[in-house]
Amino acid sequence: MPARRLSRTVTQRATDPEPAGPPPPDPGDHRVHHPQRVGVSRRGMVATQHYHASDAGAQMLAAGGNAVDAAVAAAFALCVVEPAACGLGGQTMLLLHLAEEGRKLCLDGATRAPNRTPPGELARAAQLRGHRATTVPSTPAVLAYTLKHYGTKALAEVLAPAIRLAKEGYRVSPLQHHLTRRELKHLKSHSAGAFFLKDGKTPYAIGARLRQPILAQTLGRLAERGVEDFYQGGIAAAIHADMVANDGLLRDDDLAQIPWPTERRPLATHFAHKRVFTFPPPGAGRTLIEALNLLEQFPAAARDPDSPRGALLLAHVIRRANLDRADRPEDPALFAQELELGEDITHVDYAKRVARRIKARLLKGEGGSIKPVRRPRGGETTHLSAMDAAGNVVALTQSIERVYGSFTASPELGFIYNNYMSAFEYQDIAHPYYLRPNAVPWASVAPTIVFRGQRPWLAVGSPGSERIVSAILQVLLRLERGAAPLDAVEAPRLHCSLTGKVALEASRMRDDIPRELARHGFEIDPRDPYSFYLGCVQLVLREDGDCIGVADPRRDGSAAGPAAGPAD
Repeated sequence: MPARRLSRTVTQRATDPEPAGPPPPDPGDHRVHHPQRVGVSRRGMVATQHYHASDAGAQMLAAGGNAVDAAVAAAFALCVVEPAACGLGGQTMLLLHLAEEGRKLCLDGATRAPNRTPPGELARAAQLRGHRATTVPSTPAVLAYTLKHYGTKALAEVLAPAIRLAKEGYRVSPLQHHLTRRELKHLKSHSAGAFFLKDGKTPYAIGARLRQPILAQTLGRLAERGVEDFYQGGIAAAIHADMVANDGLLRDDDLAQIPWPTERRPLATHFAHKRVFTFPPPGAGRTLIEALNLLEQFPAAARDPDSPRGALLLAHVIRRANLDRADRPEDPALFAQELELGEDITHVDYAKRVARRIKARLLKGEGGSIKPVRRPRGGETTHLSAMDAAGNVVALTQSIERVYGSFTASPELGFIYNNYMSAFEYQDIAHPYYLRPNAVPWASVAPTIVFRGQRPWLAVGSPGSERIVSAILQVLLRLERGAAPLDAVEAPRLHCSLTGKVALEASRMRDDIPRELARHGFEIDPRDPYSFYLGCVQLVLREDGDCIGVADPRRDGSAAGPAAGPAD
């Protein structure tokens, strides 16, 4: 089925400017780079949120590396070129398929609260910004572990593109310029401003070259001395000294307990005659599983997200799946929860029961508004997907939590510390993600791999906090309906909050969609076209021997793979 072209008859702007993205760049502006959004190669493919990172991954594939080598190189490069979203001071989660072994596994790289964390006691300002907002960074440990156990390249080789980007610099995009302007007050008042503001005062102009020589030195130390230096060597000592000097909670004994990732089994379900594998707790794969199971209870014709009734169904499904996850939190590292099949939100029997309630609400014309609820807060992140010619697949999501994390950085190291202290539960002491020493925070990541039969077909993921699952879900729905990969990714999106507020790219949708949602009691929250708020999907898929990559046009991404070789 060819992808349809959608109406652009409504022009509305977001009512909440906080998460808004930049205005679209002028196509004729010589300062703006226009990344290659779709890539095709028989030798593998990488799709990331920044074109330099995609190129780093493609270099590994061209040099004979596998999908893991490409993903790790791209992830380290993102730590340089996407400083507002990720970095060495953050956390990384990923889902792997290993073709030779036929094995699928998740690497849970959850960060953890420092040993000196006061249980449940941290002022809101300290949760969001400053050195006390920081938890133990896991990204260096997770990437090094993944490379050592499942890659083929040396750490120094996969770090080389990131080191070069930090040393030589890269051009500031309209998105990075906009985010820097948006957070200018906090950057100027915290130590990270010295690295990401010109002379520590003003945002770098669009197209200006941003060099990070101190970060290049830190990455060089990792390449030379190994990741252990970050946790037990010179880098650890610099982090410790910076935290002591600035009243942070993180210390050298926290770092010395290296946060190697935990290997877990992925969650799985069937959807549209395919097998979907996604990330377990503390990630949000349960939400995606429930949403897919709910949609399977409705005929395919009712699942059209570009129709008023399909959008209405989607709003109900998204809200219910997110509400169920919030009401039934699980932390597999804390305790095992034995649930009856009827209460397991990932079980089809549960979806059948909930679907009956949604059908009744649709028939009665009931809306989605519910009483206000206090749930995990929003954040930002980055995602990449990679696939090689042998069939190995990686879906990887990493973050420093909110935009520019804690806004702090050691002057000796050059990377931003995360602010994952903002992602804990602070009131319910019985909650599995309640703030306490060594606890892990909520995570909304859902890196996903989809199989056709026994072969991996698609790797997909997104940033966007609770919008991650809704973004992935809509791409899967459109692919199911026959949309081309780029059309499925760039199509207009919506998201329904736990309170029944529907954020949507209204100007790119049929104008009767928001009217239908409003008629059923949902609160309408129009967003900009290609909204930064509504996620940024990166996918790779295999079709007839080709690896096809798509980078979401909502940010700076690209898809890249090696050029054809003599045997292609």
